[in-house]
Amino acid sequence: MQKNELHNNSPSGDKRYDYIISGAGCAGLSLLMRLLQQPSLRHKKILVIDQSGKTQNDRTWCFWEKGKGLFDHIVYHRWQHIDFQSDHYSSHLNIAPYQYKMIRGIDLYEQVISFAKQFSNVRFVYEKIIQLKTENHIGIVETENNHYQAEYVFNSVLLEKIQPIKNKYLLLQHFKGWMIETAMPAFNPAVATFMDFTVDQSHGTTFMYVLPVTEHKALVEYTLFTETLLAPEAYNIALGDYILTRLKVGSYKIIHEEFGVIPMTNQKFASHQGRIIHIGTAGGQTKASSGFTFQFIQKQSKAIVASLLLSGKPSVDDRLTKRKFNLYDSVLLNVLANKKMSGAEIFASIFQYNNTETVLKFLDNETGLLEDMKIMRSVPLHIFLPAAIQELFK
Repeated sequence: MQKNELHNNSPSGDKRYDYIISGAGCAGLSLLMRLLQQPSLRHKKILVIDQSGKTQNDRTWCFWEKGKGLFDHIVYHRWQHIDFQSDHYSSHLNIAPYQYKMIRGIDLYEQVISFAKQFSNVRFVYEKIIQLKTENHIGIVETENNHYQAEYVFNSVLLEKIQPIKNKYLLLQHFKGWMIETAMPAFNPAVATFMDFTVDQSHGTTFMYVLPVTEHKALVEYTLFTETLLAPEAYNIALGDYILTRLKVGSYKIIHEEFGVIPMTNQKFASHQGRIIHIGTAGGQTKASSGFTFQFIQKQSKAIVASLLLSGKPSVDDRLTKRKFNLYDSVLLNVLANKKMSGAEIFASIFQYNNTETVLKFLDNETGLLEDMKIMRSVPLHIFLPAAIQELFK
């Protein structure tokens, strides 16, 4: 077995595959799982390439969902009730028919990789990807050491940093989370704090998540929507102050830390370039106005597999409904980036004047026009209408 391979059941010189999955994160592994669940696709020769192995719990995904999803069996914790808190409006919300769910990164990685080991036609290699291209209707992945070819390459790797461009917005959702554990009971594991905006807003849109998994353990996450990152120590200070002054927890130990940066932009991401099909954040599956990604990844991977089953080709259709929600996202980014209204006020208004199920549907890009109109009526028309006109005629 070569040093940079997890397993390789193909001849060592074989560099041609049916599908290559570039990036073994949430998007790549979600697609792999769905491919291998289909009897007519699971025999395909599949190569998964990532720079390094997935051996650490490097992130946590939280999302809302009706019923059971693809990864329901590895949900670490779930909540039926959430709290929304701000200086403008606060409420305790029952989110039925949804549940708010948490999945740890390591659990997803281990589940999919373990499942994939059952298939001799699936190969993992760990190499740095240098370039992706299409030649003669073949997708090509160039790494530092090899060239690999496939009928289609599904890519979730951002090979270049996203740069600001004229007439587009680029905010960063950046966050630091601590999983803390207390000796004495300190949390209610039945209720998650979905957003707490009652923290300092001087940097921009800022809120806390509190996600209890037992009476003694919770993930506390400090999240901001701004143009630049904070100094590293600023995240620790904010978390420590919130835990002490708001949660009233003076003694605890940090058992896990995570940090992340998610682009919030209305820049258009190419859905495909020849035989290169972009997935995940690289394929525009991060919602520009909120940073939510996990469920959009699941929808995209499900649609790709359905299209492969139907026609043998992956779907790259940019539907009208997607363009509608892209416009809504652009309008909200316009308001936030130009500081016309604070994020705390916007989200407070949306939650205060709308049914919770409708709000969650809207954030999932699943509402119809009448529901959209209700959401729009809950925010100030004199602020959002001019922003909408600006975005429509750019």
